[in-house]
Amino acid sequence: MASKTGGKSRPEFGRHKKSPKEDAENIGNTDFSRNKKENKESSFAPGEMPLNKYIAHCGLCSRRKAVDFIKEGKVTVNGKVVLEPATKVTGADTVTLADKKINLTKNLMYILLNKPKGFITTTEDPEGRKTVMDLIKDATGEERVYPVGRLDRNTSGLLLLTNDGELAQTLAHPKHNIKKIYQVELDKPLTKADFEQIVAGLTLEDGVAYVDALGYVDPKDKKQIGIEIHSGKNRIVRRIFEHLSYNVEKLDRVMYAGLTKKTLNRGQWRYLNEKEVILLKHFKK
Repeated sequence: MASKTGGKSRPEFGRHKKSPKEDAENIGNTDFSRNKKENKESSFAPGEMPLNKYIAHCGLCSRRKAVDFIKEGKVTVNGKVVLEPATKVTGADTVTLADKKINLTKNLMYILLNKPKGFITTTEDPEGRKTVMDLIKDATGEERVYPVGRLDRNTSGLLLLTNDGELAQTLAHPKHNIKKIYQVELDKPLTKADFEQIVAGLTLEDGVAYVDALGYVDPKDKKQIGIEIHSGKNRIVRRIFEHLSYNVEKLDRVMYAGLTKKTLNRGQWRYLNEKEVILLKHFKK
């Protein structure tokens, strides 16, 4: 296991706001979804699994993305194109994706990276720009991992990479409300009026943006803001402040799904320990 030292502690801040709508929508959702999923797969014999789950367990993508590949006709089972994601398969079947044989992953990997600015969150870039894979090339050996979620090029902070497709799907799915905490540096102090607007919920072009908590990291420097949010919408933190005519000069993710940057310097990575993996898989949703 590899581990690096250094890093900053999580910012403390105190204003809290949850939307009544979100609270209402969250009641019972996880249990019903889990029961539905279990019932759907209850007819599978030992060793059998849905094709999209098989592909995810090969460490190539999430189950949701596997469904797309299947419906696009990119997957064959024993030489025949299969378009139904729920098709039963086992480890004895020959499965190909984009004409390449794939196999169930036996060595699951979980890597936590403290991403610096200037790196693209993708496994490859046709324009030849630096990607997060360049930072962890010594971590994976022959295994292939991919990022869970995204951080844009100019955002730094915590990023999880794994070949555990099932976990990746769980963490990335909006219904699980995975919490993220960011430290933001603005171009000017955040006013009390704008602070209250953000806490109340801002209406953006794609709907209302709610935050879970908001606060000043340093009461003497009101350009330094801590924000806790669970939305996975694209550039949501930047858009919240830009909507109120602030420029985000620095954006750093300091917590993700209970994981922190403690002992992890910028640009460095480490493997998750067994306890962290267990906590992620049983994360309170």
